[in-house]
Amino acid sequence: MVEKSGVSSSVCYPVDSLKKGNWVKLICGASFEDVADIRNLSLVYTLAGVDCIDCAADASIVNAVNEGISVAKDIVSLRSPWIMISVNDDVDLHFRKAEFDPSECPPNCSRPCEKVCPADAITLQRVTSDEGLPLEIASSSKLEGGVIRGRCYGCGRCFPVCPYDKIRSNTYVRCPTATAELLKRNNVDAIEIHTSAREINSFEKLWNSLADFVGHLNLVAVSLPDLGESTVDAMNKMYTIMNPFLKCYNLWQLDGRPMSGDIGRGATRDAIAFAARMSSIKDKPHGFLQLAGGTNFHTVGGLKEAGLFQTPNIQEDGNDVHQAERFSGWPYASIGGVAYGGYARKIVGRVLNKMQSEEGPAHIERYPDYLVEALEEALSLVGPVKCYTLS
Repeated sequence: MVEKSGVSSSVCYPVDSLKKGNWVKLICGASFEDVADIRNLSLVYTLAGVDCIDCAADASIVNAVNEGISVAKDIVSLRSPWIMISVNDDVDLHFRKAEFDPSECPPNCSRPCEKVCPADAITLQRVTSDEGLPLEIASSSKLEGGVIRGRCYGCGRCFPVCPYDKIRSNTYVRCPTATAELLKRNNVDAIEIHTSAREINSFEKLWNSLADFVGHLNLVAVSLPDLGESTVDAMNKMYTIMNPFLKCYNLWQLDGRPMSGDIGRGATRDAIAFAARMSSIKDKPHGFLQLAGGTNFHTVGGLKEAGLFQTPNIQEDGNDVHQAERFSGWPYASIGGVAYGGYARKIVGRVLNKMQSEEGPAHIERYPDYLVEALEEALSLVGPVKCYTLS
């Protein structure tokens, strides 16, 4: 299937994909820590030809990604995608977990939090202390379960639907020291810093703690929201901070509508609008531009309608010799590519959930029918960016 779709002949070194505008990144999730799912997702999307797999800055998660990639390469001879770890410089939506005490929930709650969770990260079960009696006539009952911490990636959809306002947000910042240790390993290729871009001092503090460890990386990315007129000014300030230590490519992840790609067509509009504005600005700092936040099956169509899909950027600035060397091969695409997160996990996750419900926790390569089904889903998303021949 991989060879028939054209994956093996279309994949190239990841930076070449950025230059051509057909870069695809899988976002496992900065807070998503289900090792089994991440391993299987990495396997499937490596076969589909993604250029990068972005994951939580945790050694066990990085190991799971590497294992998935290794198994995929045993199945089909492909180049490895870059492995990226995500960190944050301050409070960020991508670095939080939902939490609540199920014993505080009324036993007769309709459990809307369980229904809206896209990650199946909330499980609640009504139990009774009157053993043997039906729930409806038991004298006392309660809810057990709660948030499965490893599966929660902080989308926040459960917060507003709780009728009793019991769900809290637990935010955190990744430890720079632990991140530096990960960067010393030879199986991490890139780092992404999530920032609000409003507190440049926080960004500078984090960067200074990591700068000595980024020399061997292939890519440094910064994920930021649309700040309107102040966006470019913030980007230029961050680039000035990073540039003395940059020996690799850099990328700006334009985070349109975070963690909403699985919602539908409208979710991708903010990302496309952000990209359209940024690609037209001449005084933005060097670096590839990549969409994220609300990206899904409709994103490529939206980019084509906006005239942004794999269109060349002819605005070369020769003032920075080092960047000119990094960006050799001008003109390159105005938009380097697309990162897919929630939607990518959703479409393959349907297959993984079905497999696990029938087989229990399993390695997907041991079940060829499920692997083929999952790969078909992945190719349906990656293929339009890569321009595969999909039947």
